[in-house]
Amino acid sequence: MLPPELSRSATALAAAIRSGHVRARDAADHFLARIARHDGAVHAFLHLDPVQVRADADAIDARIARGDRTGALLGVPVAIKDNLCTRGLPTTCASQILVGYTPPYDAHVIERIKAAGGVILGKTNLDEFAMGASTENSSFGASRNPHDLKRVPGGSSGGSAAAVAAGFAPLALGSDTGGSVRQPAALCGIVGHRPTYGAVSRYGLIAFASSLDQVGPMALNVEDCTLLMDVIAGHDERDSTSRAGAFDGVGARRDGALTGLRIGVPAEYHSDGVDAEVRAAVQRVEQLAVAAGARLVPLALPLTEYAIPTYYLVVTSEASSNLARFDGVRYGPRDEAGDLAGMYGATRRRFGDEVKRRIMLGTYALSSGYYDAYYKKALQVRQRIGEEFAKAFEQCDLVLGPTTPTPAFPLGEKSDDPVQMYLCDVFTAPAPLAGLPALSIPCGRSKSGLPIGVQLQGPSGADARLLAVARALERALALDLSPLESPRGA
Repeated sequence: MLPPELSRSATALAAAIRSGHVRARDAADHFLARIARHDGAVHAFLHLDPVQVRADADAIDARIARGDRTGALLGVPVAIKDNLCTRGLPTTCASQILVGYTPPYDAHVIERIKAAGGVILGKTNLDEFAMGASTENSSFGASRNPHDLKRVPGGSSGGSAAAVAAGFAPLALGSDTGGSVRQPAALCGIVGHRPTYGAVSRYGLIAFASSLDQVGPMALNVEDCTLLMDVIAGHDERDSTSRAGAFDGVGARRDGALTGLRIGVPAEYHSDGVDAEVRAAVQRVEQLAVAAGARLVPLALPLTEYAIPTYYLVVTSEASSNLARFDGVRYGPRDEAGDLAGMYGATRRRFGDEVKRRIMLGTYALSSGYYDAYYKKALQVRQRIGEEFAKAFEQCDLVLGPTTPTPAFPLGEKSDDPVQMYLCDVFTAPAPLAGLPALSIPCGRSKSGLPIGVQLQGPSGADARLLAVARALERALALDLSPLESPRGA
């Protein structure tokens, strides 16, 4: 077993492995043992190859024995959301239509993790094709929140969030299209960062909505989240949306003094729809920031209420286009059914209900006679949302508010009401529409012990500042950021 200080800090673990005080194999064995002991209750992982994990860890130890101690993640296990391509390891997007698919290549972020000495631990559960806010839409069964196994871990990166919170992995990757890194991070009590659009390559990320998708790091604390962000960010010519200079590393700017910081507080983020305990926890963060020298700036972001309908028109339209390739000819298994239309239908029958719902909504919004009324109008509102944020950042340095309206909700509570499920993204959807960076850090707990997250949003390219401020707030909050000894309610 690893010492507690190493099991809760990827940064410290990498340093201990680099110095020879701990073997990479010991770290791998520690996390594999926790997964074997507790993941039956949590269901964070879909694919795990312990033999390969140990072999990769042994290879790191052999490198160190030869005197090669390079790599920011040397020997650190990293859990990977199962919509990121991994050579030799299944990638299913939690969908029946990709069962049996093993990519012949690694996603860009996987290449970077391996180059930094990280060990790919396994593939985590998600809502099918990342379409959901609870991880209940997985074709292989829901994941559960380690803080209360009767509740959701959030989504769509619920498996990654649950894995970090349960101590199965010190680091994880998720993807964030409308909040799928930040929302589960908030519900599971960890840190999750959505980078500026284009700061992290999407090469090897199976597309959901291409103008919104971003890969993001997840960790127990801001320092570790920053460590992983430093590794995965950077220009990649294979991704046409990758932006050179969108992120230049934050290692040298981690102090994050709050003195003089202008924090925007939108009135819309303190509406009646926000749980009272969430409001109180966020207000405490505001008070701590002021005590440390920051200044609160009242804001109005009236287009917040239009973010959800705008997001769900854009995202379903792009999903309809992206998933059209799964036809049994180019992608997906071929189910013969007499003629071409029958084959298409038989193949696409493998999609789950939520994926089918979004494909149909998007196809409708893009269809002749409705394009101008729905998709084009959504693009216009999206532009206005971006302009509204730009004006807000003339008055403040970042925007602070709740990540989610409520703590984690019970499994099954919203499954039959898609609209209520979609409203879980009310505070997380605006940033992707505007291409902005945003992150969630833990800021407290409800009376029943459920984690609460606070969200920071910044101007495009302000990832370094967001992470630095988040670390300062994390220190001021002084919460216990240790992983759970065991899932609660097992």
